[in-house]
Amino acid sequence: MDDTGTPTLSVSELNRQARMLLERGFGDCWVEGEVSSVARPASGHVYFTLKDDRAQLKCALFRNRARFTSPLDNGDQVRLRGKVSIFEPRGDYQMIVEAVQPAGQGALLAAFERLKRQLDAQGVFANQRPLPCPPRHLAVISSASGAAIRDVLAVLQARWPLVPVTLLPVPVQGKEAVPAIIRAIAIANRLAEMPNGPGFDALLVTRGGGSLEDLWAFNDEHLARAIFHSRLPVMAAVGHEVDTTLADFAADVRAPTPSAAAEQLVPDQRDLRRRLQDAERRLLRCQRSRLEREAQCLDHLRARLRHPGERLTQQRQRLAQLESRLSRVMDQRLRGERMRVEHLQRRLAGYDPSNRVARARGQLDGLQQRLYQAMPRQLEQRRQRLGALARELQAVSPLAVLGRGYAILEDDERQVVRSAADTQPGQMLTARLGEGRLRLEVKRRLHKG
Repeated sequence: MDDTGTPTLSVSELNRQARMLLERGFGDCWVEGEVSSVARPASGHVYFTLKDDRAQLKCALFRNRARFTSPLDNGDQVRLRGKVSIFEPRGDYQMIVEAVQPAGQGALLAAFERLKRQLDAQGVFANQRPLPCPPRHLAVISSASGAAIRDVLAVLQARWPLVPVTLLPVPVQGKEAVPAIIRAIAIANRLAEMPNGPGFDALLVTRGGGSLEDLWAFNDEHLARAIFHSRLPVMAAVGHEVDTTLADFAADVRAPTPSAAAEQLVPDQRDLRRRLQDAERRLLRCQRSRLEREAQCLDHLRARLRHPGERLTQQRQRLAQLESRLSRVMDQRLRGERMRVEHLQRRLAGYDPSNRVARARGQLDGLQQRLYQAMPRQLEQRRQRLGALARELQAVSPLAVLGRGYAILEDDERQVVRSAADTQPGQMLTARLGEGRLRLEVKRRLHKG
């Protein structure tokens, strides 16, 4: 930074920022002028200057674009499409060219854009049907003597020679091109619908590169509509990668070049061969592995397999062994049961009922004798105790008191009358005496004293 705080840039940083500002600020643009100072180094790039009567602009047309563009000569009037940039190492202000057109084509391009918008609004560019890959029979509409059909056939022969191809030759530029191509599309559709026809299932419309005027037949409105209405799916490959026509937009699929169209239409037999070879190798490996596993399984089963006679002999031996074991077990079981029966018999003899009855009878006789001896003693003791209790009871019994001349008064509810105040004159009372009862009536109550 300087004393004011402004950052100081390096030259490379300044050029980089300037380039970014130019590229973002302009983007793609068109420039028209005269070509001069054309240079073609060994790299294949083309460097030249575009100028008018007051200024000039350095331009760079890189190799990948230059090979699809007509050669430039000093003095040519051209329209360039590209983006403005800076070559940072030298700080050169320049234009990176994407497309080159001869000057004077502005009216054609304007008409092209108007017709493109009109057809797009009408849905002519809406077809997106898939093309069969590979097609059973391919119809190609192109010039019989052009480089396009040679490129297509060469690619098809290299990639998929099995596909049959029928060429419907037409002129691809000039006044006769449009009606001829439209007729060829109609013929291909009619032949495809015939029961015994060639069986077309895909249609390729193609030609090689050229100027805008050379390709103008493929910008015809009627041709675009014919492609749109084709019942066969259509692939268009007109011109080079940078060329775009209305036929390309109306087709179901667009290819950048005739060779690219052929590559998209069919698979590569070399890829399929490699895939088949890989599948064959995998199949052989799986087959060998399976055979080895099955052989091991067979060996295992063979080792386990025995002759029926040998198997019967083994079973007889096993049966004899089991019979011998059964006999030994039965003998042991019988001896054990005999010993158990003898033991139970001895125990049963010890529990003979007659012996137990004899012992019980002796015990019963003894108990009976003791009972006969104890009963008189118990009766006498109980009699004496009863007499004593009777005397004690007589001593405290109310009846003894009544025997001495006293009486107990009871009302009609058999409640004892303890006070004269508990009675009323005329009330009936019962007097309980030592012997008998009296029925009394209260005449009057006397006060104490």
